[in-house]
Amino acid sequence: MTSERQSESEAPGSRWREADRPRIPPARDDELHFLVRPILKLAGRGFGGTAPNILTTLARHGRLFVPWLLFAGRLMPGGSLPRVDTELVILRVAELNRCRYEWDHHVRIGAKAGLSRSDIDRVQEGPDANGWSERQAALLRATDELHTDRLISDGNWARLSEFLSHTELIELCMLAGHYEMLAGTIASAGIQPERPLDR
Repeated sequence: MTSERQSESEAPGSRWREADRPRIPPARDDELHFLVRPILKLAGRGFGGTAPNILTTLARHGRLFVPWLLFAGRLMPGGSLPRVDTELVILRVAELNRCRYEWDHHVRIGAKAGLSRSDIDRVQEGPDANGWSERQAALLRATDELHTDRLISDGNWARLSEFLSHTELIELCMLAGHYEMLAGTIASAGIQPERPLDR
């Protein structure tokens, strides 16, 4: 690893892999398509008045932004998986990708969805940690397998099939893949936390 990459992406021994400054800055209102501006204003209401940096950064690609937002919303919060399951998967993806931005947002969202503080902390330990139900362990193992192999193993697919419908199995794969994509985009574009306290 070069020293340049280290300074931009990760400090030695750091849990997180992140840029210390944006490579693509969040867009100002006057840089956005006029049809995108009201969407961001509406999104901002759920985030204390201002749209988060991930939205104002991705909104620079106006033609991609709206279809992506619809797809993302269909996975979360509008998916068929229970919200607790969804947040467990997203937090595990964030941990595996060392994506603090994704982690910080979904710690808050996951707590609201019903994950306990001990559940959230245990996500770092993975599917073999004590305390998970069989369903939760299978979801986390699938997330790990999709991260490392891009394939859920036969054995874990059989376990998941005891708990999930075909619709939910499809959604699980797409949910994990979507947040893997976002983690890579966040790290590569250098999307920064909204508040200094997040760091």
